[in-house]
Amino acid sequence: MFVDRVVVKVEAGTGGSGCTSFRREHRVPMGGPDGGDGGRGGDVIVRGDGNLATLLDYTYRDRWVAERGEHGMGSNKTGHSGSDVVLPVPPGTIVRRLETREILAEILDDGQTATIAKGGRGGKGNSFFATATHQSPREWQPGEEGETLSLELELKLIADVGLVGQPNAGKSTLLSVISAARPKIADYPFTTLAPNLGVVQLSDHRTFVVADIPGIIEGAHEGKGLGIQFLRHLERTRILAFLIPIDAMDWQAEYDHLRHEVAAYSEELAERPHCVVFTKMDLFGEDYVPPIVTQDAFAMFAISAAGRTGLDSLLAAWWGRLLGLKRNIGTESARATVPLP
Repeated sequence: MFVDRVVVKVEAGTGGSGCTSFRREHRVPMGGPDGGDGGRGGDVIVRGDGNLATLLDYTYRDRWVAERGEHGMGSNKTGHSGSDVVLPVPPGTIVRRLETREILAEILDDGQTATIAKGGRGGKGNSFFATATHQSPREWQPGEEGETLSLELELKLIADVGLVGQPNAGKSTLLSVISAARPKIADYPFTTLAPNLGVVQLSDHRTFVVADIPGIIEGAHEGKGLGIQFLRHLERTRILAFLIPIDAMDWQAEYDHLRHEVAAYSEELAERPHCVVFTKMDLFGEDYVPPIVTQDAFAMFAISAAGRTGLDSLLAAWWGRLLGLKRNIGTESARATVPLP
C-alpha cells in the first residue's frame, strides 16, 4: 500500500527538575548545598532511511514521544538526559507544521537528519544558587516542557525521469520492460493507482531512476481523477516524458492536454526538459514518428514496449540528457565557489 501523506503528533521530552540537597558526611556538620541539575529531555529527530518507500508505518503509529530527563540528585549528581526519538522516513519527505504549513525540514538523502522538536532544558539544583551571602539556598528549578507539535509528513518521490500520460498510455508496460519493477498491468483505465519506481541499468554500471505516475486526465490539477494526488511526485524529476499511444484519437490534442495539466499544476515543472514518446507502435505496423507540433521538446521517439523496439535510442537519449543536466549543475556550483575578482 502506497501512503505519501500522513499526520503525526510528536512530543519532545520534558527536562528533569533540579534537586534540593545538603551535604551530610561524617565530621562535616555544616555541609553546603549539593543538589544536582535535572537532565535534558530528548529531542524528536527525523532521519532519512533508504530502505523505506512509503509512509505506511505512520498509519499504525501517529504519536511519538521522546524520553523525559531524570531529576537531579544529591552529591551534585546531574540526572540522565532523555533519549531522543527518531522518526525514519523515505528520502524525499517534507516535514511541515500542520497548523501553519511551515516547512520544518526536507529529507532528501539516506541518513540525513533534522531535529524537529527540542527537548526541555533540565532545571537547576540548589547548589547553583549558592553564593557567599546565600550559603544555604533551598531554591530549585523545575524542568522545561519539551516542544509538542502536530506534523504533516509528505512524500515526493525522487526520480530522474517521470512518465506522464493518460490512463492506458503504456507507462507501466514501459517501466516493466526497461527496469526490474513489476507494476500492475491491465487493459482498463487507472490500472496504476500509486506511483512506481524502477531503476534502469545500462552498460558500464550506468543507472537512473524512472517514475511511473498514475494517469493524468483532464482537470487533474483541480482534483479530478488521481492526478492531483500524484502530480506532486513529478516535482523532483529532472526530465518529463509525455507518453502518447499511437491509437489515440488526436495525437496533438493529447500532447497539448498533458502539457496544460502539468503547467496548470506548476509552471516551474512545465519548464523542465521533456520529450514525446509515442507508444504501442506495434499496433500501427509502421516505423515512423507522427508529426505533431511540440513546445520545446528535446526529442520525439516511437517505441513498442511489448515488441522491444525503439527502446535503446530512448534510453540513450534520456541518459545523455541527464548527463548534460548533471554537468550544468556541476559547472554552476563551480562558478559559485570561485571568488569574484
